[in-house]
Amino acid sequence: MILFGIAVYQSVSLTVFHQLDDTLINWAETVYLNTRIDGNGNLNVDLLQLDLPGDVYVQLWSRNSNLIAASPNIRILNSPLDAAGAHSSIPLFRDVNLGGARLRVYTVPLVAGKGNRLEGFLQVGTRMDVVNATQQTLLEVLLIGTAITIVAAGLAAWLSSHQALHPLDNVTKTALQITSADDLSRRIPYTGSSKDEVGQLVAAFNQTLSRLENLFSTQRRFLADVGHELRTPLTVIKGNVGLMRKIKDFDEESLVTIEDEVDRLTRMVGDLLLLAQAESGKIPLAHEVVELDTLLLEVLNQMQVLARDRVKLSLGDIDQVLVCGDRDRLKQVAVNLIGNAINYTPRGGEIVVGLGKVSDRAQFTVTDNGPGISAEDLPHIFERFYRSEKSRTRQKDGKGFGLGLSIAYWIVRNHGGRIEVNSTEGKGTTFCVWLPLAQDDCIETAK
Repeated sequence: MILFGIAVYQSVSLTVFHQLDDTLINWAETVYLNTRIDGNGNLNVDLLQLDLPGDVYVQLWSRNSNLIAASPNIRILNSPLDAAGAHSSIPLFRDVNLGGARLRVYTVPLVAGKGNRLEGFLQVGTRMDVVNATQQTLLEVLLIGTAITIVAAGLAAWLSSHQALHPLDNVTKTALQITSADDLSRRIPYTGSSKDEVGQLVAAFNQTLSRLENLFSTQRRFLADVGHELRTPLTVIKGNVGLMRKIKDFDEESLVTIEDEVDRLTRMVGDLLLLAQAESGKIPLAHEVVELDTLLLEVLNQMQVLARDRVKLSLGDIDQVLVCGDRDRLKQVAVNLIGNAINYTPRGGEIVVGLGKVSDRAQFTVTDNGPGISAEDLPHIFERFYRSEKSRTRQKDGKGFGLGLSIAYWIVRNHGGRIEVNSTEGKGTTFCVWLPLAQDDCIETAK
């Protein structure tokens, strides 16, 4: 506002001065055209005939600094209007103070003859009351306007900032309340637009709270599931040890039971360590060409022992497929998926395994005709220790911990693929693994 006021002040002042100078130039030309040189070489002009305005002062001086003529309103003045400018050899504008009045004086040297001999000089002046009044009024208007604008802008900025920061105060208070109460289920209320900056911040904060709540819920469920899975085999081990201590004899059946439970605990701890290392990025994956069809046939031969005559394990359509990755980890995916299908398919059921190519992807499928998975359980089946007890009956052998699908999900994802599941209750479930086909650079590296 200050810079704007200075610019306006200077602009208006220059405009008024130009108008005033144009007036002085016009009257100077009028006087000059009516000035004559008599036979004696003296300047002569009749100013009374020119009808000069009352605020215009004119003086005609000879080259000897003798006053030749003066306008009626300053005849009592015997000195030049602008003494300093009287000796100028070129037309000159100057501001002078004369008798307490501020004048704008235009001095014009008068020359005549072929040699441009100086015959005298003409001075035309006028009071600057209009200029002074204009500048004074403009200055007052600008100062008052600037002050009012600054106050208004300050109030507007304060109101807008207060309105904008008020929701942030709510965010801070709610966050502190959530921290003090450990209540991640609370959300920050916001009544404004969800598209402005504060609305986006509140939405992002609420999303963070939702994710934190889910993480903590998952952690609590994980700890509870680990405790439950550990308690069962430990109870069996303790019971059998107590039984042998009571009968004071080594019971072979009890020893076998203890050994089985210890194996279960070992597998569970191994799977947990594998998941922990995988999530921390500490498991290196090999980068080699894998014949997925050969690997699948190998897994099917091994899993026939587990299926026995309880379920039918068959091979569907299969194609020669090369992928690039870690053979052992990809084999673990196939074992987990097929083993999971065997465990949850009732006696007399059928499991079909297929392998093919779709565009630039390998498609590996495991389909069973078991009881299926409910819609509410599908989003959680890749979580650790999650088992859909409502839709799939757990087998009596108790070999599953709900970790196999979590491990398979991590392996597939870190091979640049994805794993999908489609299920209909009462009809069966299909797991589909998509993996990128091996590229030329991977095949050349393997060679």
